[in-house]
Amino acid sequence: MSQEEIVTLLLKKDDKAYSVLYDMYAKSLFAVIINLINDREEAEDVLQEVFVKIWKNIDTYNESKGRFYTWMINIARNSAIDKLRSKNFNKSKKNLSTDNFVHLLDESNKSAFKIDAIGIQEFIKKLKPKCIALIDLLFFKGYTQVEASEELEIPLGTVKTQNRNCINDLRTFLKV
Repeated sequence: MSQEEIVTLLLKKDDKAYSVLYDMYAKSLFAVIINLINDREEAEDVLQEVFVKIWKNIDTYNESKGRFYTWMINIARNSAIDKLRSKNFNKSKKNLSTDNFVHLLDESNKSAFKIDAIGIQEFIKKLKPKCIALIDLLFFKGYTQVEASEELEIPLGTVKTQNRNCINDLRTFLKV
């Protein structure tokens, strides 16, 4: 089933399309989420929330503004960042025993939890060093453009322009 067919069926609230969507994209979206959150249970919860958001907000997807996959990735990334910034999440991570973190050491070396799991890292390595640094901050570490501007010590307008140029370079590599 193509992305266009899935979108059409999702707009009609077709349950089968939702199942196909989940089967096709759950692993990729989970890789983005776990890369930011680093907590499997929380990441699974966020993934579930992401698919609910996709289901409820499919009518806001606009093909002329970008690919469906990119739209979903943005929902996943933004949901993970929202979770990281939430007060409850931050409170739950304070004063925990080390037993809660042992599994992270074991899982951190598995390729399913690295950004390579969605295959984009190799393409990013081909970009200019300034693009690698900017994409790392904005997309993998969840910085806002203002925060990236401060971190890289460059004007906000330059961050926006470089971000657009770097994404275009990445699109060229991906042939999208």
